[in-house]
Order: sequence, then structure tokens, then C-alpha cells
Amino acid sequence: MGDAKTNAQAIVQELAAAMERIDSGACEGLCDAILAARRVFLAGAGRSGLAVRSFAMRLMHLGLTAYVCGETTTPGAGSGDLLLIVSGSGETGGLPAAAKKAKSMGCRVALVTVRPESAIGALADCIVQVPAPTPKAEHGFRSVQPMGALFEQSCLVLLDAAVMRLMERMGVDEAAMYARHANLE
Repeated sequence: MGDAKTNAQAIVQELAAAMERIDSGACEGLCDAILAARRVFLAGAGRSGLAVRSFAMRLMHLGLTAYVCGETTTPGAGSGDLLLIVSGSGETGGLPAAAKKAKSMGCRVALVTVRPESAIGALADCIVQVPAPTPKAEHGFRSVQPMGALFEQSCLVLLDAAVMRLMERMGVDEAAMYARHANLE
């Protein structure tokens, strides 16, 4: 490890390499699933959960109906809805059970993961594989960063890129999104 600037440069290089290996067709499929959904429910744990929350906020800014699972104001899901899970291992905590329940209620399931062959992957209608190692899911190489940082950062970048694609497909500009920005803070 080096100084902060050197470390930041190493992180940016790893992110660029990870983004290069993500299948753009799978990303487009994720956007298709989001646009086809009546409502989007989002779930993830830990830092992956923070990336999910950021994406939920941007979906709301786009004018889509999005909820973070586990929040007190999140309604029940049903037919026509999408459950999007971000999980490096695809096995984290209660997320496989949530995917199974969502499927039983007629929801589609999308997964952003390192391991498409995971328990959630077996249930998913749409999978975006992020080639980044985490402590729970190796990917054939090691990151210079600790724990699952590369996966979590990659998810944040990937989901922000999906927002840009959704803006284009929906014909929504930044001004329209900003009009939906929180104003009681």
C-alpha cells in the first residue's frame, strides 16, 4: 500500500478493469426488468445495502416506484413487481429466503452478484455478474482493497451507469430528476 493518492489510483484501475468485464447485455436486461416492473423492491446487506439504497433513491428521482426492503414504510410486494438484490455471494443472510418468497408471490427477481450460480442466482430472472472478489465469493484474483470493497464500489458505479441508461430510455433529464429531490432536509 502507498499514500492515499497512490491507493486511490489503484482503486480506480481496479474499478476500470471490473467495469470492462461486466456484460453490457446483462446490464441492459436489468434496465428492461426495471422498466417492466410495476414497482421495484431493493435489498442488500452491509455495504452492498448502501449501494442498493443509493440506487433506490435514484429510481425515485427518475419517477419510478422503488422501496428498500426492511424499511417501515415498505409495502408488501406482489405480481408485476421486481425484487433487485445486490449480494456478492448470492447467499447472504435472509436474502435467499426473500428471493424465494418474492418468486412465490409472482415477482421477478434480479441479482447483482459475483456468483451467478448461487442460491439467489438459481431463482433470478436477470443476473448481472460483477467480476470482483469478496471474502464470501472469490473470483480468481485478489483485490488490493480489503474485504469486498471492489465489489461494493463496482455495484455503486454499475447502478449509477444504469441510472444514466434509464434516463436515456425514459426521456428523463436531470432537471426532472432534481424536481423530485428531497426538499425537507
